[in-house]
This record gives sequence, structure tokens and C-alpha cells, in this order.
Amino acid sequence: MIANRLTIACVAMIIMLAGCTAAPQSNWTHPPMAVPFQPTIQQQIQLARIDQLLKRNDLNDDTLAQVYYERGLLHDSIGLRDLARLDFNQSLSLKPDQPDVFNILGVYFTQSAHFDAAYEAFDSTLELNLRHPFAQRNRGIALYYGGRYELALEDLIAHYQQNVNDPYRVIWLYLVDLEKEPETAKDKLQRRYDVSDKQDWGWQVVRLYLGEITESEFLGQITTESEDNDMLAQRLTEAYFYMGKLYHYNKDFQSALMLYKLALAGNVYEFVEHRFSLLELSRLMAEANIEQPTATAGDS
Repeated sequence: MIANRLTIACVAMIIMLAGCTAAPQSNWTHPPMAVPFQPTIQQQIQLARIDQLLKRNDLNDDTLAQVYYERGLLHDSIGLRDLARLDFNQSLSLKPDQPDVFNILGVYFTQSAHFDAAYEAFDSTLELNLRHPFAQRNRGIALYYGGRYELALEDLIAHYQQNVNDPYRVIWLYLVDLEKEPETAKDKLQRRYDVSDKQDWGWQVVRLYLGEITESEFLGQITTESEDNDMLAQRLTEAYFYMGKLYHYNKDFQSALMLYKLALAGNVYEFVEHRFSLLELSRLMAEANIEQPTATAGDS
């Protein structure tokens, strides 16, 4: 139901903004696209096997918990997130000490803007596994979306220090810095870029943010260097989301709207950039309503 309400709200926002604002004239008016991901035969066969396995009555609780978790991951990977959440909750009811399950439920709570529940889920993850590879980052992102920027910085800085060569840790730190200390955000981004090994493709996003490459160059590199459709879809999902974030921050709502929709277009459900694009659309709607209030009866 939460996902349905979010989708309905986003559709309403899209209609509202599309009717009020002309399409922007930019060099991504005809953007590169990938063939959207579709459920594979292997995924469908695996789901059928799991469904058969769950009909057995000789599985203990630990095994059942693992099976529900695996089916939840499969449902999540093909975009059936309500079914996935039901599986994850069922898994936890059978075996409550699963940090990975709490972590992904925390992401789901963040997507639906239930931030207090998200914080609690990530806290539970870290209580069960202090070295969990994603929970601290995910909690920092949830704190960012919840407007608790100081706490978000604490988590994301600690996560960044564990691997200064991960561009996505640097990108999320920059997005929080833009909200907390915008006057120094770009300088910090430059310093973190300078000390990195610059090996991962994601550093191209940082270069775009720093103004070292243009949007045309950025998208052109993706289309020419992607080895197959999967890579193209994944990189475009990231590219359009992070481009959308910058336009959104600069209050170019129409451009941000188009970019978030493009980030969703590849159906790369497992990427955080896809996960949070619907949340960004919901936030954009709220901000657009503030920036463009409804005309009063006396207005022409």
C-alpha cells in the first residue's frame, strides 16, 4: 500500500509539473537509453523452485528463514518490493538475529520516508554486526533524507574513511555537505577526489560535479564504454540519478523530474539510485508546491 500511494503521488506530480512547465532545452533532450531489465528465465525458475521448497513440512526454522530471505531477494531484484518485504518480515519472525534482513528493511523504510523505523532497523543491523558493509552508509543516507545532516555526516564520514577510493561514499558526503555547509562542499569534494586512486567508473560522476567534464561528455563516455546492455542500464541509472540530484538542488524541478524518471527507466531495481528515485520524486513534488504555491482567487 505504501508503494502504491507513493506511485500515485508521483504520477500526480508528473502531470502537474509537465502541465506547468515547458520541457527544458538541454543537451540530453534525446538521452541515451538502455533496454530495461526484465526478469530472467533463471530468476523465474529459481522462484518456482523456492515456492516448491516452501511446501515441504520438514524444514526447521533456520532453514525456512533462509529460504524466505532468498525469495525476498529474488522478489526485490525484479521489482516486487511489497512481496519482498513480506518475505523479509517472515524470515525475521522465524530467526530474529539477521543483520542483512534488518539492513534491507531499513532501506525499504527509507524509500517510503519512514525514517524513524529506518534508523531503528539500521541500528539493529549494527548491533548484530558492527562491521556490516552497508548499514552505516544506509543509515547515513536515511539520516540525510530525514534532514538530520549532522548525524548523517558522522555516519558517512566514518564509512568514507574505511575506503577513500570508493566514489559513491564521496558523492553522498558531497550531497550532505551541500545541505550542511554548501560554501565548502565543492572544496571538500575536490580534496577527496585528489587523494583517491580514481579507478572506479563512479569517479566520472565526481568529475561531472567538479565541472571537469560536461554532461555530453559524461553521457557519451557511458554509451561508448559500456560493454553490454546490462552495464549501460546500470551506469545510466547512476548517471541520471546523480545528475537529477544536482538539478534538484538548484531548484530546476522540471529537469530533475525528467532525470529521475530516466533513472527509473532501466528497471535496475537493486541499485540505490533506482530505489531512491521515487523518494526523490515525492520530495520534488513537495518542494515544487512550496516554490510554486497555488494561485489565490484574486490572481489572474
